[in-house]
Amino acid sequence: MSAVRIALGISMVWITAALIVVMLLYPQPILQAALTGVGIWWDVLFPALFPFFIITELLLSYGIVHFFGTLLDPLMRPLFRVPGIGGFVMAMGFASGYPVGARLTSQLYDQKLVNSEEGERLVAFTSTSDPIFLIGAVSIGFFHSVEIALILGLAHYSTGILIGLLMRFYARKQAMTPASGEQEGSLLLRAFRNMHRARLEHHRPFGEMLQEAALTALRLIFVIGGLVVFFSVLIEVLTQTKILQSLGEGISRILHTSGMPGELADAFINGLFEVTLGAKAAGAADADLLYRAAAAAFILSWAGLSVHAQIISLMSHTGMRYLPFLLARLLHGVLAMGMVFLLWHAAGPDAAIFQSWAQRLTPVVSLNPGSLASKLPHTLFLISAVFLMMLVVLSLAVHGMRRIYQLIGKSRL
Repeated sequence: MSAVRIALGISMVWITAALIVVMLLYPQPILQAALTGVGIWWDVLFPALFPFFIITELLLSYGIVHFFGTLLDPLMRPLFRVPGIGGFVMAMGFASGYPVGARLTSQLYDQKLVNSEEGERLVAFTSTSDPIFLIGAVSIGFFHSVEIALILGLAHYSTGILIGLLMRFYARKQAMTPASGEQEGSLLLRAFRNMHRARLEHHRPFGEMLQEAALTALRLIFVIGGLVVFFSVLIEVLTQTKILQSLGEGISRILHTSGMPGELADAFINGLFEVTLGAKAAGAADADLLYRAAAAAFILSWAGLSVHAQIISLMSHTGMRYLPFLLARLLHGVLAMGMVFLLWHAAGPDAAIFQSWAQRLTPVVSLNPGSLASKLPHTLFLISAVFLMMLVVLSLAVHGMRRIYQLIGKSRL
């Protein structure tokens, strides 16, 4: 094992040296790539994620997360084998996109509200694209077609939920984290009691909590920005050294063998590293719309190694492993791509039933990146609240049916 580590360390030294040499040989393209990464971070990621990171820190401190965790317990435990508090992570992750799900999961792990296996399940299916990026940037910005948003959304989020259902069988012999707090009385009353208990445990002056939340969020958003810039530069380095060209030729052969156009090779290569560049290449590829949409669905679900690196950085201090997340992203990509082929005739751009829906959606999402960025925070908060309320209604319905079934069983006795 020590020999392997030494060899790996020496390899990393040579790889780093090679990267520096290439950066010195091609300073102008490398600088432009870095500026592109900074632009993605500043225009999209910072306004979308920074407010979310602050708000979630405050929600945890005030016990509101515990409130929803109690309400969602009847739904999340039997379906996904995670505590009810995972429903809050699911709502925030689906609405605000990667890496919010991983950030919240690591916070829950730190507070011992989930164990490592439950955390791995949560991160595996809550790391999705946010709807604003899927609709505004990918569908309208890259594909110039709002109609494509419906099938991409259906494929991406439905298979994300399917991944969650499949992950319930992962490490199923491991005991689940027991429900915390009050367990007596009605579900709603227990939720309020658990929220109050959590608030007392984390009681601090509001100014202190806000300062700590802002500092934590700022550190995290700069780490994410650094990773985005690094992978943007890495892609340019691989392009300048013709490594991407060689990889593209290999991917093109694989695509031809599988019946897909080889012209999508650039999309898959770029999407391997960075989701935005991959989705943009899929939208611009010279191929049939069906295949371009399938490629975009895979790229959105795979998320790119840039996002993977962000997830790893968030999970680095926990006992959670990267391998389950890696396999889940790969499976999610394959399932999402297959779902596009399956639903194309029913939910594709030519489906007449969705034409009026597309016309209503077009004015809502602006093609202007600056306008889109200005709408991100409050739009994502609204989507999160709506999705969270939907989960709560489902959970209360499951809880109510379970109570009715129990009462019927007692009356028969």
